[in-house]
Amino acid sequence: MDAVNDFLNQVNNYIGSNAGWFPFVLLGTGIFFTIYLKFPQIRFFRHAISIVSGKYEKDEFEGDTTHFQSLTTALSGTVGTGNIAGVGLALFMGGPAALFWMWATAFFGMCLKFVECTLSHKYREVESDGSIAGGPMFYMQNKLNMKWLAVVFAIATVICSFGTGNLPQINNIAVSIKATFGLSPWITGGILSVLLALIIVGGIKRIAAVTEKVVPFMAIIYIIGALTVILANPSNIISSFSMIVKQVFTGSAAMGGFIGASFVFALTNGVSRGIYSNEAGQGSAAIAHSAAKADEPVSEGMVSILEPFIDTLLICTLTGLAIMASGSWNEKVHNSFQRADLEIVQGVWDQDNQDHLGPLTNHINNSSDDAIAAFDGSLQLLDGHIVEGQDVTVIHARSVAEDVHFIKSGEPITGTILIDDGLPDDTDIELDGRSLVHSARLTTEAFQKGWLGESGKYIVSIGLLLFAFSTVISWSYYGDRAITYLVGLKYVVPYRVVYIIAFFAAALADTTIIWTIANIAIVLMAIPNLFGIIMLHKDMRQSVDDYWVKFKIEHPEDAAKMKIK
Repeated sequence: MDAVNDFLNQVNNYIGSNAGWFPFVLLGTGIFFTIYLKFPQIRFFRHAISIVSGKYEKDEFEGDTTHFQSLTTALSGTVGTGNIAGVGLALFMGGPAALFWMWATAFFGMCLKFVECTLSHKYREVESDGSIAGGPMFYMQNKLNMKWLAVVFAIATVICSFGTGNLPQINNIAVSIKATFGLSPWITGGILSVLLALIIVGGIKRIAAVTEKVVPFMAIIYIIGALTVILANPSNIISSFSMIVKQVFTGSAAMGGFIGASFVFALTNGVSRGIYSNEAGQGSAAIAHSAAKADEPVSEGMVSILEPFIDTLLICTLTGLAIMASGSWNEKVHNSFQRADLEIVQGVWDQDNQDHLGPLTNHINNSSDDAIAAFDGSLQLLDGHIVEGQDVTVIHARSVAEDVHFIKSGEPITGTILIDDGLPDDTDIELDGRSLVHSARLTTEAFQKGWLGESGKYIVSIGLLLFAFSTVISWSYYGDRAITYLVGLKYVVPYRVVYIIAFFAAALADTTIIWTIANIAIVLMAIPNLFGIIMLHKDMRQSVDDYWVKFKIEHPEDAAKMKIK
């Protein structure tokens, strides 16, 4: 697994969402369409609310779901671990400044969603069984005449259905449930696997029926929980916003257990976690919106504008503020160390020593100016502790670990162990101690520092369960639409079987490796989609113009109130 993790990290640095070029491609495309279409995420926001309320809906419109159902289905695909664990990971990796780049991704992502969902609805098709088939692969094929690009996108969608919609979701559910209730990942994975099978076998109509009830309920409960933390720490609210803004272009300074993060780390992690959360530019939500009952594709595109707003600008912001206002983002807590976050290095390093802080920061941020090397050799232990006099430091979760214990088979180790390239040679050896934490564990720590006290952890666990499980449900639909496009309807059932098996297996896997897979899968899907919508920019603007011409004829009073020319 160590070799697998190293390989995936290398891939992620070149073609994953940690690659330095990807944030500029994503944000650049969003900025282009925002200017080209004259800020539709602002101008059409109120109209989008009217559409999703059902004001302009008619039963005779072709489609499988209502505007509201398509919105909640798409939201269930985006409101997931990204809102709870993803924000915790972004702050852990990039510091407070990462939250700003999540906001930027969401604002321009509202425009990207509008474009990709409009085009996908416009060029959708009806399958032989009467169901709607839509998504970016259909405008790539039917309008751009690029079958090869459509195939690339569909394959990436299948990969992404596992890499972002499936594996990280159950992994974080299992970790959170175990930490809160002590339930084994085997049990959590088994129960939810059966429930998942019962839901997805019914297709989009059953999925929509479930999500339209679950999504609003879970969002309200989680928002209330986050507010109990933020309002319980009022003196830290303004300072939290101040840190976010001041560190945007400088990177995040060292504070408490947080060693520091460069501008590049803040940017790449903010953008990658932003797109992971709201999926704007990825093209996934466009598959759900393609199934909506609407005679005008632009109307459904407008509905999608609301997604990044709800998902990132509202829910992710509340999570980030809760983590920062509570002070949990830079506090070390006792936890079990994961090998993927662990390294034993040569020398004794103290992050409270100003002379040591620079080298530690360079090492943790993967700087080329790295003076710290991984330790190789033997290590003497007594009752689980490193014997004094040995010049080594344990780094875990981007922080210098404290009170470290080495354990095997539940017992502290006394004797000599071998360390190979910074890790125990014996993979059965486990470490625990005090360090920073990330992902769902970080959010859980924060929610225990509000009005609810320790009971706040139940909000995170239950919220994560509902958020993440609904994401898995929606992504099963995205995947089976891609499978249908690639090889036909008869392969949907085998895909669902594999999807459920992978869901169960991921409950037992390493969290960090899962996140790395997700980062790579996101880019594999986003790049073909971004290329496609740029190629169709004129088609998109013409579609918007045609929509308003028709709207003025069919709804003259509303058009007059909106002052449409």
